[in-house]
Amino acid sequence: MNDLLTTLLQRLDEPAARYAELDRYYSGTQPLSFLAPEAKTALGSRFGRMASNLPRLAVTALAERLRVVGFTRDGRPDEDLWADWVANDLDQTSGVAHREALTLGRAYVIVWGDEAGGPRVSVESARQVATLVDPGSRRVLAAVKRWETATTTEAVLFEADQVTRLRAQSTGATTAGFRTVEVLENPLGRPPVVALTNSDRLLDEHGTSEITDLAPLVDGLNKTLADMLVGSEYYARPRRWATGVELEEDDTGEATNPFPEDHRMMVAEESDAKFGSLPAADLGAYEAAVKVLLGQVMAVSALPGHYLGVMTAEPPSADSLRAAEASLTARAEARQATFGRSWEDVGRLMVAVRSGVDPDSVTVRVKWADPATRSVAQEADAVVKLHAAGLLPASVALARLGYTDDEIAAIRDARRAEALDGAGLNLTELLP
Repeated sequence: MNDLLTTLLQRLDEPAARYAELDRYYSGTQPLSFLAPEAKTALGSRFGRMASNLPRLAVTALAERLRVVGFTRDGRPDEDLWADWVANDLDQTSGVAHREALTLGRAYVIVWGDEAGGPRVSVESARQVATLVDPGSRRVLAAVKRWETATTTEAVLFEADQVTRLRAQSTGATTAGFRTVEVLENPLGRPPVVALTNSDRLLDEHGTSEITDLAPLVDGLNKTLADMLVGSEYYARPRRWATGVELEEDDTGEATNPFPEDHRMMVAEESDAKFGSLPAADLGAYEAAVKVLLGQVMAVSALPGHYLGVMTAEPPSADSLRAAEASLTARAEARQATFGRSWEDVGRLMVAVRSGVDPDSVTVRVKWADPATRSVAQEADAVVKLHAAGLLPASVALARLGYTDDEIAAIRDARRAEALDGAGLNLTELLP
């Protein structure tokens, strides 16, 4: 166990530097690249942080289109599994898992049992969890979670047959100093850890962040914006000049400008004094550079122009918005396919915890909300036509409109009650 624990803890620490850099880009606190020291000196204390936080926008724009709305077993909605899903707040925290996976490349979900025998599910960060994967089957062989308290470092080792709790009596422990606290039997027969990997490659075990391709473009954009601010401070504002004016001396005897920068009027007694101003610099070149960089950002991230503030003179129509978002929608559908298999594994483990069956014997399918942006009127019109033609039953039509299984059941109960009320009224009229 010691060798396995050491291997997993080392794998946990390996990507720490990369995760820290990605976190800085996600929060918009990355250092400004390419800025000349002279430019920063020129701004002095007025130079603050300049960051257009497009990486966070790219992640959230994709994550908000990844919404799990239900599960099916044997082609039918599994209300019990969905109830456990909601009870574990996964209708909310699953979005957090998507953002973590899109930002860092991976996120994790741990499934275990609670005191009542139901499933307990938690979303975990790749900063705290690492897995060992079988290169043949690509299944998780073992996993570890490590975190710190105020005085100790805690760890849990997940194996196919047992779960081991460990503790080091100090903070900041990495691979040494851990002692076994408790050993629990694992009735699931597999480590209860599922990885959500953001990757479309077979051998990309650690996943790829959506920020990786954007980082150099964002660095260039921030540099251009910073240069534009420097230029607007020192060159875009017209500079005034004066000749034939006697300079003043300060306390040290140095000659100084008699007209401070904040004076709006300059008055001189000398008859030869002349005043004027230099033409302001044109900042149009910076605007052109920003448009070029935004075009590259749009190509790499699939973000449409209206997400990035690139607007046209005419207000866009609903059809043009959907067309502009087609690439982003396709990317969201690809992520649904990628993450869907992981959520199905989570569903199998939840059913196994609840019923005690083998997780591999459970067949679960995940249902996603439509990632496309559609108007309610157009979607409702299309669904109503399909229902009127007899192609869709009412329950399926409601599901197509985005109603959850609970809402569909409530609608059916309400319609049944109304029908019974109506039938009761008709019977009363028939009485003598």
